[in-house]
Parts: sequence; structure tokens; C-alpha cells
Amino acid sequence: MSKKLQPVRGTHDHLKDSMHRYNYIVSLAEEICVRYGFEAMSTPIFEFSEIFQKTLGDTSDIVTKEMYTFIDKGNESITLRPEGTAGIIRAIISNGLTHQMPFKAFYNGPMFRYERPQKGRLRQFHQIGIELVGSKEELADIEVITCAKRLLTELKINDEITLNINSLGSTEDRKKYIKDLISYLKVYKNKLSSDSLKRFDKNPLRILDSKNEEDIQLLVNAPIITDYLNNDSKNNFNNILSILKSLNIPYIENPKLVRGLDYYNNTTFEFVSNNLGSQGAVIAGGRYDGLMKQMGGPDLPGIGWAAGLE
Repeated sequence: MSKKLQPVRGTHDHLKDSMHRYNYIVSLAEEICVRYGFEAMSTPIFEFSEIFQKTLGDTSDIVTKEMYTFIDKGNESITLRPEGTAGIIRAIISNGLTHQMPFKAFYNGPMFRYERPQKGRLRQFHQIGIELVGSKEELADIEVITCAKRLLTELKINDEITLNINSLGSTEDRKKYIKDLISYLKVYKNKLSSDSLKRFDKNPLRILDSKNEEDIQLLVNAPIITDYLNNDSKNNFNNILSILKSLNIPYIENPKLVRGLDYYNNTTFEFVSNNLGSQGAVIAGGRYDGLMKQMGGPDLPGIGWAAGLE
């Protein structure tokens, strides 16, 4: 008897009920984002591998462990997209749209990461997201955050969600901070988890993102990144917090919030569910001001967020 046919581990079928929910969320999100001036666009589900290798960082879990990469018949290295931002920036550059600023895009579709399937984590999953490219203004940060909050409000789950926010500062700010963080962590190096030990030499900032309970305890007295911000970064962050207060948007300053990808700087934020444990980020995003230049385009700033539909 032949083996019963099953979907690949970490994938699932969207049947009638889940498809209705999926379509409802996507259509509501697009309607809200269009109100904020974000126009729908899409990019291919696969790109040349260098698009992600260049942008996500050699030490990110996505690049080191999770990318679905293969060599095609033309001997090109191709990767199924693990996230949406890099493809949007590539599309802006390759379609000659860098003079149309600010550029505001809404996207949705499947993403792919090879990781251990668990609650809320799939190998093929679906995201919605927005990108606002071309503005360094603090109001651009506020715009993407309020757009996300509006979506959560209209989905009637806003009361279950808390906005966590932090600033990663400039490149120079992070260099100074990382130097002191390494000095602090050296004392506890033999107590770090295996994942954090791997990050210690390559990207110690990511240790702050550890979900390991022992790591979390070791980090209680670690230096705080916001103490290392230069005056511009500090004023920028304080102004954003002040505007959020004036809009009656509650938030928690979370100095351990670093995000998992190397291209983030300054504002970083997550809307976190109170009901999903350590994997509770529902919408997450931040600034990536150097990303377009890193990809070979002009030096244009950007900020955005993504939400996992599952």
C-alpha cells in the first residue's frame, strides 16, 4: 500500500474557513494601508541569492540556517524569499523608481524559511507588510506605527497587543555599545546558550534577542543600548516617543529589542501579543536607512513593518 500523501512538514493547506480568514485580513489590511497612501505591489517569490545574502547579514539565522537556496538550470543561485523588504528595495532600484520619493508600498504573499515547525512558525508562511522609502522624518516612523495600530484596532485585537519600541542608534553608536556588551558577556561566556555562543564572535547584538531563559537572566544587568545614542539619535527617539504620547498610543520602551536582521537602525518596534509566549510578535519592523545604498542604489532611508498572517 502506498504511503498516505501528506503536505511537506511545516506547510499547510488553506481550506475554506482559513481561506476566508486569510482573504479578510489581507483585504482589510490593504484597505487600511491604502488610506495611509501605501499602494499594493508584488515581487517574485524568488530572487538571486545575493539579494538576501547582502542585506540580511552573514550572521542572521535566516542566512546561516533558514534560506531555501538552490542552483537553477542556468547555474544561478536562487533563493525563495524569506522576507519582503529586500525584494521591494530591489524592485525600486531595478525599475528606476528611486526618483519617485517618498515611495510607499503594501505587499502580501508567501515567504519561505527552513526552520523547526512550531506554533506560529511555518516553513511556508504568509506576510503582509508596508515599506515607506525616501523619508528620514520622524513622522514617517509615526505613520507606519499608527498604520499598524489601526489594523490591529480594526481586527479587534488591539487590547491584547502591546507596542514595544527601542532605538538601535547609528552605526557608530552600535559599535561603541557592542564593545561594552562583549566586555560584559565575557564574564558569562561559559554560561551562554549554544546559539548565543555562536553569535558572541559574529554578532553579539543578537544575543539580546535570545529566548533562552538562562540567557535572559544573564542579560538583566547588561549595558543598555539607549545609553549609547548620540545626540541626533537620542533626540530622534525622544521626539518619536513624545508624538506617540500625544496620540495616546501606549508603548513600552524595551532596550533589549534588537530585531533579527542586520539592516535595522534607529527606530525598531514590535506589537506583541499577550497570549503567544516568547513568539508573541504580531507585527514587527523598524528603520533600515542604509539598506538601499548597500544594495547598489542611492542612499535613501526607509522604514516598514511586516505581520505574519498565520
